[in-house]
Amino acid sequence: MDSKLKADGRFWLTLNGRNFLGRGRIELLQRIRETGSISKAARAMKMSYKAAWDAVDAMNNAWSTPLVASGPAGSHLTEDAERLITAFQRAEAQHTRYLAQLADDLTLD
Repeated sequence: MDSKLKADGRFWLTLNGRNFLGRGRIELLQRIRETGSISKAARAMKMSYKAAWDAVDAMNNAWSTPLVASGPAGSHLTEDAERLITAFQRAEAQHTRYLAQLADDLTLD
């Protein structure tokens, strides 16, 4: 049998012991940045507006300051949100590299 073992795992940033930012929430933030709208971001991700709003509300309430600011002209990301996106992407890239290295070490010689 010529199967190769692989290490797998999803990457999340936690805050106070709870899942805070994962790939889906990062994508939602990025779509809000692109569209200027929570509803347009939700549509682009094929999710309900309520699910998107609940995710934004949870992130805003968990963080010390809002990550998404909304008003009559739409929604935009705050500086903290932009910094968190960058930090998440760097950490997720390291996580991916680590899993690849771990898989290389999983040989059964």
